[in-house]
Parts: sequence; structure tokens; C-alpha cells
Amino acid sequence: MFHILVVEDNPDMRELFCTVLDESGYQSVPAADGVEALAVMEREYIDLIVADIMMPRMDGYELTRSLREAGYDLPILMVTAKDQFEDMQRGFRSGTDDYMVKPINVRELVLRVEALLRRARISSEKKIVVGSTVLDYDALTVTCNGRTTTLPQKEFYLLYKLLSYPGKIFTRQQLMDEIWGMFSESDERTVNTHINRLRERFSDCRDFQIVTVRGLGYKAVKCTDES
Repeated sequence: MFHILVVEDNPDMRELFCTVLDESGYQSVPAADGVEALAVMEREYIDLIVADIMMPRMDGYELTRSLREAGYDLPILMVTAKDQFEDMQRGFRSGTDDYMVKPINVRELVLRVEALLRRARISSEKKIVVGSTVLDYDALTVTCNGRTTTLPQKEFYLLYKLLSYPGKIFTRQQLMDEIWGMFSESDERTVNTHINRLRERFSDCRDFQIVTVRGLGYKAVKCTDES
């Protein structure tokens, strides 16, 4: 069972988040502020943190920054009433992984927790296994049908991204921004070119396919999934 540390100075909100997470199959651990959260971290293992920003003694920014400086790489989801871009920017630069603005839809909160935990497991393992196909992030290799291929960096990152979320549709612009960077001078045709190369390389792979979703973008599907 995953342990979720809920850091929130408002007792009603803290109880609500903890109740929802407990009902969703997690073990919630409450803390009233950043100082109390650090004390919790010293005595028990935590898989993910949901933290408010505006709190007494130690706010969410300082808590996140302190944990990152101490070497903690667990996922952190900031929850706040501050909805300005500058606040969000400060949150991400302090080391948070995701950001939600109040009022919170608790069902969305649970979905984001699930996504962050899934991403963290993939990141820590740095490998994706789809059937008999294995992607090794550190080596930039794909092993399929007993053959290991080292891919060019962008091709590997593109395939790794798609297979990290099988069935999820990514627009060309989303893929461009994440893999080539938001300020890249390349256009979306670059994504098309790399997708075509991946399809050629793995045309005989029976574990997955890269599917074009007309008018939207691309998704990877396992061979047992419906496209």
C-alpha cells in the first residue's frame, strides 16, 4: 500500500484529502505544516506528498526545496489557492512534480496521484516492459524479438514517452514541447518523421503498435489492446 503524506494547515481540507485517499486504497499520513511533514519523513517511509503552499512555520515551497536539497526524489503534488503563473513557476522551480489550484476536485486529485506514482515507478526503474519488448532508458536500447537496438536519442525518448502511457493520445505539439523543447525551431513534421522511422524499425514487433489518431496525434497500443 502506498503511503501519501498530506501536508495541509486547514484541518477540514486535510481530513477531506486523507479520507478520499484512504477510500481510494492509499494509506494517508496527515501533517499540519512543513515542519511537521519533515518530522514524519524522518520516522516513516512516504511514497508521495500532497502539500499546500501557504502554511505556517514552513510553506510548501520551502518544504519541497528542502526535500530536493536533501536528496528526496519522491513525487510532490502542490495544492494551492494561488493561481498566477508566477506562483506555478515558483512551485515547479522549487521541485514539485504537479500543481493543482483550489477549489480541488478530489476525484482529479486521486487521478493525479495515480499518474505521479506510475511515473515515479517507471522513472526509478528506467525500464519499460511490453510483452517481450524491453526499453532501457539509460542505454537508449530497445530489445525486441531477441534483438537489441540502440536508438538515436530523440527516437528513443519519443517511443519511451508513448509506451509509458499506452493508449494515451499525445498531440504532435505535446511531443514536440517535451522531447524537442518548447523553444525548438523544429516543426511538427519532425515528429511525423521520427514516428515513421520507429514504425520501420519495429514493423516486425508484435508487442506494440504506434497508431495515428486522425486530427489529434499519436498513441502507442499493446498488441492485445484495441487501437
